[in-house]
Amino acid sequence: MSKKYVYLFSEGDGSMRELLGGKGANLAEMTKLGLPVPQGFTISTEACTQYYEDGRKINDEIQAQIMEYIGKMEEIVGKKFGDHENPLLVSVRSGARASMPGMMDTILNLGLNEEVVEVMAKKSGNPRWAYDCYRRFIQMYSDVVMEVGKKYFEELIDKMKEEKGVTMDTELTAEDLKELANQFKAEYKEKLGEDFPSDPKEQLMGAVKAVFRSWDNPRANVYRRMNDIPYSWGTAVNVQMMAFGNMGDTSGTGVAFTRNPATGEKKLFGEFLMNAQGEDVVAGVRTPQTIDQLAEVMPECYNQFVDICHTLENHYRDMQDMEFTIEDKKLYMLQTRNGKRTAAAALKIACDLVDEGMISEQEAVAMIDPRSLDSLLHPQFDAAALKKATPLATALAASPGAACGRVVFTADDAKAWAEKGEKVVLVRLETSPEDIEGMVASQGILTVRGGMTSHAAVVARGMGTCCVSGCGEIKMDEENKKFELAGKTFTEGDWISLNGSTGAIYGEAIPTVEASIGGEFGRIMEWADKFRALKVRTNADTPRDAIQAKKFGAEGIGLCRTEHMFFDADRIPAIREMIVADTVEQREKALAKLLPMQQGDFEELYEAMEGDPVTIRFLDPPLHEFVPTEEDDIEALAKTMNKTVADVKAVIASLHEFNPMMGHRGCRLAVTYPEIAAMQTKAVIQAALAVKAKHPDWNIVPEIMIPLVGEVKELAYVKGVVTSTADEVIKAAGADLTYKVGTMIEIPRAALTADEIATEAEFFSFGTNDLTQMTFGFSRDDAGKFLDAYYDKKIYENDPFAKLDQKGVGKLVKMAADLGKQTRPDIKLGICGEHGGDPSSVEFCHNAGLTYVSCSPFRVPIARLSAAQAAIRENK
Repeated sequence: MSKKYVYLFSEGDGSMRELLGGKGANLAEMTKLGLPVPQGFTISTEACTQYYEDGRKINDEIQAQIMEYIGKMEEIVGKKFGDHENPLLVSVRSGARASMPGMMDTILNLGLNEEVVEVMAKKSGNPRWAYDCYRRFIQMYSDVVMEVGKKYFEELIDKMKEEKGVTMDTELTAEDLKELANQFKAEYKEKLGEDFPSDPKEQLMGAVKAVFRSWDNPRANVYRRMNDIPYSWGTAVNVQMMAFGNMGDTSGTGVAFTRNPATGEKKLFGEFLMNAQGEDVVAGVRTPQTIDQLAEVMPECYNQFVDICHTLENHYRDMQDMEFTIEDKKLYMLQTRNGKRTAAAALKIACDLVDEGMISEQEAVAMIDPRSLDSLLHPQFDAAALKKATPLATALAASPGAACGRVVFTADDAKAWAEKGEKVVLVRLETSPEDIEGMVASQGILTVRGGMTSHAAVVARGMGTCCVSGCGEIKMDEENKKFELAGKTFTEGDWISLNGSTGAIYGEAIPTVEASIGGEFGRIMEWADKFRALKVRTNADTPRDAIQAKKFGAEGIGLCRTEHMFFDADRIPAIREMIVADTVEQREKALAKLLPMQQGDFEELYEAMEGDPVTIRFLDPPLHEFVPTEEDDIEALAKTMNKTVADVKAVIASLHEFNPMMGHRGCRLAVTYPEIAAMQTKAVIQAALAVKAKHPDWNIVPEIMIPLVGEVKELAYVKGVVTSTADEVIKAAGADLTYKVGTMIEIPRAALTADEIATEAEFFSFGTNDLTQMTFGFSRDDAGKFLDAYYDKKIYENDPFAKLDQKGVGKLVKMAADLGKQTRPDIKLGICGEHGGDPSSVEFCHNAGLTYVSCSPFRVPIARLSAAQAAIRENK
């Protein structure tokens, strides 16, 4: 028994999405509901997968089934392919499991040739319509199937309109359109060296092949990567009898939503065009009318359509996006799907559907795409102004939001301009930790180099600042403070706008508006918190971040990176003194200057979190990140330390490492210089005691996290320094304070020996940025250079730094979690890498039995919603 690859609409239903794709399953479901659907058949997603397996060929078995189903379709509709009495024309459309609007290809009016068009012209008494269909078909088939560009045909249409002295396509006569069809065919022959195919069955095979092929076009691949749609799913193809909206003034076509996709308002929203085909509405060639005007133009069709809208929305219990055609006063439904909507509309629709009794709170939580929340929390461009603007280029959408400001090239300039009240956008080749103050002062950040987890991207997401990274098209001239992009030169002070949600870069000022979060946001979040098991903390190094995260519902700090506190102008000299010190005493003297500053920082964080847990990671980066590079700074340091400039330069040179990410950093610093860990411990414990004295009812339990551990003895040594220091401080204060010492699991060896490490560690936090880097063996800062080639060759479908690699890195996380629990059943398990705010990674953490995820403040709501969805899916 051979495999079934083709299904009539009457053979399927809405549950068969995986096989029939979204569009095919919904056409089958609408057929089952008895709605007026032009009949046809669906070629399954398995046929698409087979096409790729067979080296991009449609094999004989699939071709034979398609031919058999053409026969079945002809019987159902009472028309025949290529017939001279009653010809059948079809549309050929793609339909993947997940909706991918505008990403793949469509062909209308297939089945036309010289003879068939003559028959249609005579039989209908409407030759203009027949030739309009023919010229459209040749144009679409040439463009989509044979990849002859659209523009050649557009030029011919424009030339014809000019000759005839008309402005609209609809003003061309039947003769004009017949002439155009001939010109189009001549163009086809000139470009491809062969005649336009006249056999409808050959045309159909070409079209099916083109739809399968479009699954792998560049825009579809990018869309899939952005929306977590696996390449292996493939697309189905729907072959459907044509319904003609271009037969004259009693015909038309339109697109409508059962609710407003921008605001969520419960009111029909859509557009239609009389005497047109579907492409015209979408392409924006003519200005359509609004859907309520259909009530005046064709009241019967309008009333029937309104009834169908109610039926579909009640059936799917969600807002529907529908395409329809009216052929000579008869209404046909061409598709329905759950409509794409803005984040604000999604929240309103979900809450309204609960209030209307259509869905449960769980279903409401499950229907919202967590990633869409990002756009609600950041400033946005003014919609009208954005519509008029054209981007110069696009790069990586590294951190969402909208930024508009004047170009500056250094962190210092960003700070100085911002202090004068100017809005600035910092443009750099790449950013480093030293740029942090400039990044804080900027509306947005644009970098030439770096990927989604580059320094700029990670820090910007943490601050909720818009960032576009990796724009390689920029020709940068940092010395002269200028750069070139798309033929335009920008100098300091020129206006620029960035869209961190799309990666678009505009060479002009586009006004922005603050994000406003409506009451529905609070309701959905409240429901989400009811259903989730995972706790959600935040990665925060400053009180500002901590307060922001608390507003968004964070239940503690899962990662405070203490090194970020050392880069301020009044602190960096002390840490530099420590680095170039020759003796323990000199180092301790320099650290003593930092102690009150660190203590003050921790006190502010404890205050901001109001008794919620705070995990503080001890110094992690290699020391070379702190050393001066400017001659003036080197001289000042030499003077302070009574050293020669040459001596200081020698120390700086000695800190150079071939691979600093795997060098002298993390707990290795504390093993070499235990006085660093001792100073940080003092600061943590003294801060906790001070805040506890002010707020006796708060339960403050400091969590000290030792980074980059790979061996239990290493942790035991550093923990010894921490506990002896902490116990001494607590005893001296005559106080009572519990604290915890844990570690960051970010080295594969730590995951493999987690049972041993748990004998010392009271909690694990998975630093998945480094763990991913170490497991894959490639640098997170340089991976962007080759990842595109890996995507093109289908080696990877995602950036493993943006979406947790569950097969490899995930296996290490799960193993470490299980081993840790064997040794210490009550061990707390968290994740604090960038993945803590990625929905599919959050679901993995839920399933792996972690206690919490920690993410940047602006991703806290995303993590809360994702955690709830993971729990809801598990309970299903």
